[in-house]
Amino acid sequence: MSQVLFKGTTVNTAGSLPAVGTKAPDFSLTAADLSQKSLSDFSGKKIVLNIFPSIDTGTCAMSVRTFNEKVSSMSNTVVLCISRDLPFAQGRFCAAEGIENVVTLSEYKDDKFSEAYGVRFSDGPLQGLLSRAVVVIDEGGKVIYTEQVAETTNEPNYEAATASL
Repeated sequence: MSQVLFKGTTVNTAGSLPAVGTKAPDFSLTAADLSQKSLSDFSGKKIVLNIFPSIDTGTCAMSVRTFNEKVSSMSNTVVLCISRDLPFAQGRFCAAEGIENVVTLSEYKDDKFSEAYGVRFSDGPLQGLLSRAVVVIDEGGKVIYTEQVAETTNEPNYEAATASL
């Protein structure tokens, strides 16, 4: 279990992020077209997992916009924006914002991703949603960077995440 803050109040997550240097856990999440996508679908690429509570909040939306911009010019790199939002909401947001350089994925069907990555809030007002975190995975499937954002209302450290690539 990890502890983070939500508006200054301590909340817990159901686990901890995978350790740097370990193999990233595989997962199955729902894409905007309702197909299932797994980590192995992106093998051979550098992967940024941008994990957050809901695309319909200002900070979460900003993280999608920022990673869309920062990683768009990087070769062999994909950003997976992961939340428990329905795929329809994720798609609507990206279409309205003109975001084309990220892949949105939803964990609305089960908790296996958030269990494997330790990012589901286990208490507090956002209980059941995903905490704000970034995991960067290299082409070989190893975790090379992680950040569990200490205050959920803050943005992640984009510079550190992209520097790890």
